[in-house]
Amino acid sequence: MRPFTRRVRSLQRYRQVVSVLVRHGFGGALEYLSVHRRLALAKSELRPPEEPLESPAQHLRAAIEELGPTFIKLGQILSTRSDLLPEPFIEELRKLQDNAPAEPWETMRPVIEAELGRPIEEVFARIGPEPLGSASLSQVYAAELLDGTPVAVKVQRPHIRETVELDLEILHDLASLAQRTQLGELYDPETVAEDFAFTLLNELDYRRERRNAEQFRRNFAGEAEVYIPRFFDAYCTERLLVMERLEGIKVDDGDALRAAGHDTREIALRASRLIIKEVLEDGFFHADPHPGNYLILPDGRIGVLDFGMVGVLNEDDRLNLTRLYIAIVRLDVHAMLNVFARMGAFTRFTDRSKLARAAERIISKYRGRTLKESRFTEFWNDLTELCRHYHLRMPSNLWLVGKTLVMLEGIGRQLDPDYDLFAVSKPFVRQLSKTAWLPTLSVQEMVEQIDTWRYLLREMPMMLVQWLQSVERGKVPVEAQIGATQETLDRLDAMITRLSLSMLVAAFIVGLALLLPATRDIPYGTTLTIIGFIGAAVLGVWLLVSILKKKH
Repeated sequence: MRPFTRRVRSLQRYRQVVSVLVRHGFGGALEYLSVHRRLALAKSELRPPEEPLESPAQHLRAAIEELGPTFIKLGQILSTRSDLLPEPFIEELRKLQDNAPAEPWETMRPVIEAELGRPIEEVFARIGPEPLGSASLSQVYAAELLDGTPVAVKVQRPHIRETVELDLEILHDLASLAQRTQLGELYDPETVAEDFAFTLLNELDYRRERRNAEQFRRNFAGEAEVYIPRFFDAYCTERLLVMERLEGIKVDDGDALRAAGHDTREIALRASRLIIKEVLEDGFFHADPHPGNYLILPDGRIGVLDFGMVGVLNEDDRLNLTRLYIAIVRLDVHAMLNVFARMGAFTRFTDRSKLARAAERIISKYRGRTLKESRFTEFWNDLTELCRHYHLRMPSNLWLVGKTLVMLEGIGRQLDPDYDLFAVSKPFVRQLSKTAWLPTLSVQEMVEQIDTWRYLLREMPMMLVQWLQSVERGKVPVEAQIGATQETLDRLDAMITRLSLSMLVAAFIVGLALLLPATRDIPYGTTLTIIGFIGAAVLGVWLLVSILKKKH
């Protein structure tokens, strides 16, 4: 259970956040969370405005924009979570633009020099005082190093970390209040808040962004069509990045690409292979996907930008995505539900029988269509509606993957009317599906499994004693009906004995197999190991015969 009470450093900022939300019509929600008690406010101060409201979704977007960078970042992440918010809210949050009025050069220059530890003139031959871009957390300037190399200088706004950390404390407090309500049971807002805080604080550490770029460079080392800009490590700090400046055309600007003589159909395929490789092959992908992060360079290569927010998929996540893809292609409802179970998506609020019928209705829409006639975006919208309605709780990274693929399909169809996302991803799925159905176990993993069993067999008696003591003290609720005779107990004892012996024999055989290569240089080592194999085999045969003789 997470601690409910959190210390918030600035009640003034907390009251400001509440005031903005009330003004935009969300006072009722705050009253439901008992925020007025936390801040010693009268309930009247949470009453919504008397004038008629516009769309609540529009008001949420306006409130987020007014509250500043932390909330804008939160809104952008929530725009990927169709399982948490209805579609009208998702559509409005997608309109959030991460831009802000530029800080004057007189404010930003001292920050750059403080991070460099020297005057700007000792590093740059030229730096433009007008930023190329001005986001809520940072600003980017065009510059040239002393040797004439064109670079982009990304610098964090002054005092932005303190602002973000304070707002995160407020969000944590609101999430802890919501966790106590039915909303907490349905959506686990504390986990959402903690995941968001982890992501945003990582984005504020530019050293991590540089490491992310290096990871992408390693992942695409064999891809001549992809270009990752260089970072100049000597000038990079926690709040400053100096990187190679790329000049190109945004990947979704079809008219400009065609005017420059590029083959837009080929670009669609290259961009697709890049992103699908990130997701399915590497498990390391952009968590802030938008067309501005991909530039088509004059030589046709794809230049990749912005490595601050990344998503990570472990092998199980990627295998589950592969299984889900196969289930979708086969229109197999039972297989889809099995994948949901593997992901741990079912909650106590999920009615599985109703879910199965709803999934069958969705699948029936796509029967008779070819893959080329199907649209991933349409299916993804159906899937997210299913998850929201039946309270499925998918891994958070899955929603980032969905947003990435929806964006990819949109770009692909702008560049090529015949674009087919399913066809492009098929080779990657085929390769990954081999692992899904034919998993391998390395020697190291075998050793770890043996060590786990050894630990379990050694510690099981003590754990059982501790559990029984807890039961005796009444600290563990137990409800059981025991009406066994002595004969039944004897049978149970025999079953447990045979199970324990079976595990020991299996562990002994595997352990000897791992030791065999290491005993070749030891006198009589191989002979002793073979004798051990024979002994284990005899014990296994005896165990098998004893099991077959028993009638229970």
